[in-house]
Amino acid sequence: MKKLIYTVVLLVIVCSCTQQKQSDLKNIRKGKYLGEIKPDSTARLFAPNFVSSHLHERDFTMSPDGKEIYYTIRNGADYYIATSKMVNDVWTEPEFASFSGNPDYKDLEPFITRDGKKLFFMSTRPPKGKEAKDGWFYQNIWVMDQTVEGWSEPYELEGPINTDSGQYYPTLTNDGTIYYTHEESKNVQVIYRSKLIDGKYQKPERLPKEVNPTNMQYNSMIAPDESYLIVCTLIEGNSIGRADYYISFNLGNDNWTSLMNMGNKVNFQNTFALSPSLSPDGKYFIFSNNKQIRQEKPNLKVMKQNAISPQNGNLDLYWIKTDFIEDLKKEALAKQN
Repeated sequence: MKKLIYTVVLLVIVCSCTQQKQSDLKNIRKGKYLGEIKPDSTARLFAPNFVSSHLHERDFTMSPDGKEIYYTIRNGADYYIATSKMVNDVWTEPEFASFSGNPDYKDLEPFITRDGKKLFFMSTRPPKGKEAKDGWFYQNIWVMDQTVEGWSEPYELEGPINTDSGQYYPTLTNDGTIYYTHEESKNVQVIYRSKLIDGKYQKPERLPKEVNPTNMQYNSMIAPDESYLIVCTLIEGNSIGRADYYISFNLGNDNWTSLMNMGNKVNFQNTFALSPSLSPDGKYFIFSNNKQIRQEKPNLKVMKQNAISPQNGNLDLYWIKTDFIEDLKKEALAKQN
């Protein structure tokens, strides 16, 4: 009898180990874009159960060589920047970035410059000489430099951009011009930019009404060549979700087309647009959305499983080919004539 019990226990252990090994192997990510099937004209969930999980994921950026990713992960009131790196063609398990993970402040919205030399992000960490405060204080833009040993220690962006009010979601052009959201007041958050001249950022300027038609435009992404700007906002009578992705095209001489809704390829009903980004090669638009897959006949077991899966109503990352942006451009320019 004892021998039989021993045999049964041994079989259970072996089966359990085998199942765990198979599960681990299934989640191994290899190659470019984490081995994901590349999307076409329909948005796909990005790296489900590896990057996109049951938590909130947003604010994606990738190094120019495609071997490092950074993104924001949120749980409750905690915001951290997570990372995964490709080592010997295999992607490491996502973990908090070395510069993030302090519960005393929030880190989010990472952006790696096109040359890979700097990483910008927003943080509520206290400026030099001040103490950390709970909540959304000190919403400033921080920077790190790429060195032979990796990223430098974070430092506050120098120049006139950081102020006593909030500024966040930095993205940059090839020439270093920075676009970001500036909180003019509690109820006014709009898109600003600052040009980089001789290594110094100039006085920030508010983008025109074509880009800022309401008091609430936020989390914008500028194309590397400054040819277009994607903005998150809600325009009454012209929306699909509760907040959508809109696009404005640069006509030159500081003229822009009016914001155009990017349509149902990237905007979904009853959802929030929050974080637009581009892959380093410009082929893919990567964005966050809190789309929820609802069951026709749910039960408690299904509900519990959905709660620990992507597409449960928390933010996930999606990606889609950028080809459709050219169609939007033709439509926008036609309206100008």
